[in-house]
Amino acid sequence: MRFQVERDVLADAVTWTARSLPTRPPVPVLAGVRIEADATGGLQLSSFDYEVSARATVPAAVTEPGVVLVSGRLLAEISRSLPDKPVDVVMDGTKVVVTCGPSRFTLLTMPVEDYPSLPTMPPATGVVDGDAFTHAVGQVSVAASRDDTLPLLTGVRMEIEGERVTLLATDRYRLALRELTWRPTDPQVSTVALVRARTLTDAARSLGSAGEVTVALSTGGGVDLIGFEAGGRHTTSLLVDGDYPAVRRLFPDQTPIHAILDRAGLIEASKRVSLVAERNTPIRLSFSDGQVVLDAGQGDDAQASEALEATLVGDDISVAFNPQYLLDGLAAIDTPFVRLAFTHPNKPVEFTGQVEATGDDLRDYRYLLVPIRFAS
Repeated sequence: MRFQVERDVLADAVTWTARSLPTRPPVPVLAGVRIEADATGGLQLSSFDYEVSARATVPAAVTEPGVVLVSGRLLAEISRSLPDKPVDVVMDGTKVVVTCGPSRFTLLTMPVEDYPSLPTMPPATGVVDGDAFTHAVGQVSVAASRDDTLPLLTGVRMEIEGERVTLLATDRYRLALRELTWRPTDPQVSTVALVRARTLTDAARSLGSAGEVTVALSTGGGVDLIGFEAGGRHTTSLLVDGDYPAVRRLFPDQTPIHAILDRAGLIEASKRVSLVAERNTPIRLSFSDGQVVLDAGQGDDAQASEALEATLVGDDISVAFNPQYLLDGLAAIDTPFVRLAFTHPNKPVEFTGQVEATGDDLRDYRYLLVPIRFAS
């Protein structure tokens, strides 16, 4: 095998392909990146850990086609550190020689015949705008659980109905829902998939900048698989198995009380007040006509309070939140104003965005946060 490739092209492809390699692979070959040089001038790099696969195709000047398996993390580090010159890669017996200007590296190879076959990309289900997809996934995945003992809740539920895609995630303390449109290959498509939040976030961030992302779902034949493709890069992942809880019903049908606040001002005030909130202690928000008072700390501990202007519709109400969960929800909303809708001081509070201080709220993104009970 012998080929030449541009340094930045190689570094980007190797780094992307090796990004999800396991730190402690169950078998040594899974720490490798498979490189296949095609006689037609294509270079394909791939990785697979039996759960998530990645494949990138880039142009290269191939003089001798071939296949090799080398340490992915080491090759990524080397390729990023090379000078800005063309890179020559040559197979020499059981080793690979990487030369770039005055730099020369020799890498050991792994038995490529022991490497597992990558799953086939499922048929395309639809196409979504990359930036919109990245933003939507970021808004929802913040609410997914990080607790691997509850694997169902570490996923993001994708509900696809024709041209509408709904993303849902919850960790039992908050719930995020985002709706967006896409172009399905079948206008009548109706399906559901539960994707690991880490995998979905990584795919959205790494592929979203390519313009459009193709989403492919395969839910038949005993293997549930999702694939994403953009800009010559493909990634697939096994879906999470199990029945996701019926979380949509948690959103209240009616909210007799709501408050509208400047979102940026509430974020900054929450950050300041939370400085005295020790781990797992809440921030309390007390709403009355024309204002909300934020306070944290009590007794002999450090204390803080701050008043903000707020428009309140309905009775006075006080709630307390985990500071980080509050800030996560506010950061996910991208409008100048935020609406907090209440049913009861101890019931979940719905956060939505508003473009202006008056008028209706936007319903494409909804964040539901469970308050912390506090002594009156």
